[in-house]
Amino acid sequence: MPQITTFIFDVDGVLTNGNVRVTETGELLREMNIKDGYALKLAVNSGYRVCIISGGTNEGVRARLSALGITDIYLGTHQKTAQFKDYTALYDIKPENVLYMGDDIPDYQVMKVAGLPCCPKDAVSEIQNISLYISQKKGGNGCVRDVIEQVLKVQGKWNFQFDAKLF
Repeated sequence: MPQITTFIFDVDGVLTNGNVRVTETGELLREMNIKDGYALKLAVNSGYRVCIISGGTNEGVRARLSALGITDIYLGTHQKTAQFKDYTALYDIKPENVLYMGDDIPDYQVMKVAGLPCCPKDAVSEIQNISLYISQKKGGNGCVRDVIEQVLKVQGKWNFQFDAKLF
């Protein structure tokens, strides 16, 4: 496994289950998993870079992720590979040090340039075929927690005792 220093996630189908609830006013509502949120915050507080690259534009998603300490949030991005390259260049990150988790065709090309392409259990087959790790968790149901926990455990950084100073 390469030395992962950076996690990049898609939103819909990864941080959410991919379903949206449409309100009478046309607002799209999504659900996110609290355990994924804990792991994201732990990764940020442990010194990892965490980035979100999504084609969606929901500002509620930005607010939730910002509250977890994530500062690199790119919404409305349809050229994910270009955004990946800009992001890694900005912070001088080697692509082989990036874990990217996606679930559907818009993630395909960017996953091919990431060092550790991963996906949730319910990703489409094309994405599963190029993933080096397939979580046993579905999108929106702990797959983000799973990959972060796996990396932190392998690197000896998984702190299973709650440290209030981190939060």
